Amino acid sequence: MALLLVTLAASAQKKDMRTFVDDLMARMTLEEKIGQLNLQVAGDITTGAAQDTEVAQLIAKGQLGGVFNLKGVDKIRALQEIAVKKSRLGIPLLVGMDVIHGYETIFPIPLALSCSWDIAAVEQAARIAAVEASADGINWFFSPMVDIALDARWGRVAEGNGEDPFLGAEMSKAYVRGYQGSAPMSNQQVLACVKHYALYGAVEAGRDYNTVDMSHLRMYNQYFPPYKAAAEAGAGSFMSSFNLVDGQHATANRWLLTDVLRKEWKWDGFVVTDYGSIQEMGVHGFGDLKHNSALALKAGTDMDMCSRGFLNTLAASAKDGSVSMADIDLACRRILEAKYKLGLFDDPYRYLDPKRRSRDIFTDAHRKVARQLAPETFVLLKNNSLLPLKKEGRIALIGPLANDRKNVSGTWTVAYTPERYATIKESMERALKGKAQLLYAQGCNLMRDAAQQRAAEFGKNIDRVDDVKAKAEALAVAKQADVIVCTMGECSEFSGESSSRATLELPDVQRELLEELCQLGKPVVLLNFSGRPTVLTWEQEHVDAIMNVWFAGSEMGDAVSDVLFGEVAPSGKLTVTMPRALGQVPIYYNHLNTGRPVEEGATSYRKYASNYIEVRNDPLYPFGYGLTYTTFNYSDITLNSKKMAADGSVEASVTVTNTGSREGDEVVQLYIRDLAASIARPVKELKGFQRIHLKAGESKQVSFTITRDQLSFYNQELKYVCEPGDFDIMIGSDSQHVKAARLTVE
Repeated sequence: MALLLVTLAASAQKKDMRTFVDDLMARMTLEEKIGQLNLQVAGDITTGAAQDTEVAQLIAKGQLGGVFNLKGVDKIRALQEIAVKKSRLGIPLLVGMDVIHGYETIFPIPLALSCSWDIAAVEQAARIAAVEASADGINWFFSPMVDIALDARWGRVAEGNGEDPFLGAEMSKAYVRGYQGSAPMSNQQVLACVKHYALYGAVEAGRDYNTVDMSHLRMYNQYFPPYKAAAEAGAGSFMSSFNLVDGQHATANRWLLTDVLRKEWKWDGFVVTDYGSIQEMGVHGFGDLKHNSALALKAGTDMDMCSRGFLNTLAASAKDGSVSMADIDLACRRILEAKYKLGLFDDPYRYLDPKRRSRDIFTDAHRKVARQLAPETFVLLKNNSLLPLKKEGRIALIGPLANDRKNVSGTWTVAYTPERYATIKESMERALKGKAQLLYAQGCNLMRDAAQQRAAEFGKNIDRVDDVKAKAEALAVAKQADVIVCTMGECSEFSGESSSRATLELPDVQRELLEELCQLGKPVVLLNFSGRPTVLTWEQEHVDAIMNVWFAGSEMGDAVSDVLFGEVAPSGKLTVTMPRALGQVPIYYNHLNTGRPVEEGATSYRKYASNYIEVRNDPLYPFGYGLTYTTFNYSDITLNSKKMAADGSVEASVTVTNTGSREGDEVVQLYIRDLAASIARPVKELKGFQRIHLKAGESKQVSFTITRDQLSFYNQELKYVCEPGDFDIMIGSDSQHVKAARLTVE
């Protein structure tokens, strides 16, 4: 009965929304309808002079549907009042922002969050981001970014969930649930915008804004699942991508935006372009702005971000028949429905409560969650029994990222407040006070070339030093220490949008300093900062302990200190494959086999086989890999049946035992391989995972229910099928270290 009442209430709400929007649109002029399809950057808004800006003039004329990247209730209220009080129909604005991994309480970058494999925690982080941003007037996030990314050269790997479609789908649903909550939406929930639809993570050469070309089979089986999951989770909006799909720009691709997204996946939100995307279609060779705006609208694009193509050309296109009034009405309706769902027509100021900022933003409770979550994202790659460190003696902290507060938060932190974030040096000093001595030296620049460093930093500048003098100082400090902790790697903007790299090794002067520190004969810990997989082959051979700390957000300093000294154990597992050499890129675990494969882990070159002369095929660190401060043992797999009907299920179980001396978390991973199918299938695919906690010596049985869905794929006709035959069922600690059992589907 309760479910029936909820269903009836939802149906009634839809009817009310339809009636309301019908009535409103009946009173709108063509220009006002087109105005709703226009999205602009708010610009520099001074509250008292807001009405004198160009944006305000557009709003007053009913020519703007939303603004973005404006922070603060007072500033947003000034524009919303213009929309409500000065435009003819008083239609409120959408207010968007690039809130990617937190607002002022910054969480680890999304790539790092995915390495937690903690769906509930990621949803909670998204919920906190929504609470904080909505307290400052924001009602729409340009997030989550769910692109599958296989090429580490692409900087926007940092914004996504790694290389796997199954994990990516689970993460995308968590973000949507965290941002939007349940209907009806409160003023602590915001509209999600799923990006970049579609395939943007597959840009050639890992170069941003570049070309994409792939088969539909690969789209459906490897790249589409996270988008589809977000659509099914009810995401309110999607953002089209910059790239081509089947030779047509994604922003004007009707098959992508209408046939797949709306008809096949039954999604009913609105589509916004990426920044200037319609304008850029001309550079791709599709014609002028008027032509491309008409193409985009008819394909299923509803809102134009910053090209002003809709605003300046659609009226003429409607007049000459290039677009129909039905096309314009449909797009306008979708925007108005989004505003209705946000409750903006009931109360345009519901997100503008000035009392919420002090109550809901950067609170102790939010910071505690961020600090607790960060160690779940740290991936311990190597540990020669060095970590955790004892709080004793003299510890040298060296590196360009040790005493910097701007870069700890990572890329895409539009609303961050770095002056309130602790550096790693400050946190370690507090942790060691009265117990051990912390010695510090910056040691080097981020990069030798000053111009390249400034380009990489993009405003989050680290003080430049004399590399020769700084190295000498660092070596002198290190010689006095019992152990050396190096904070090295990328700065936060070295990954993210427009941050493609042609090399993945530690930058020049940092590597040189690290090599000399290792030659001192002291134990060395490397805290590797990165927003992508990097090449750590030399470091793996020479450094005693390596931990990828990514960029862990506003609480990174304390979180790193917690883990270094064993208050908390690192428990992240890689969601990307880390190569031995750049030449292996793109490298990913769920690849198709070749006709002449070499055995996984093979160390010697084989002529006339699919391998490299100089480097082994396998990665330095595989997908799913990560150590902690204890160890785990896996039993053999038990299947409750070795055969399964096509519509049946089988239970696969292993017993996991903590064989170390302290408690710890483990991520138990389920993989399958279809051994004979109508199309080539990957050598293994993630199909389930469980994060468990075990005390020292404790054992736990972990079970996975295998159904038709885990064994299904899109075939040559793009039908989702489960074919009979044999499957390898694999369970283990990462994609390489697994136990296996054979299952036959009848």
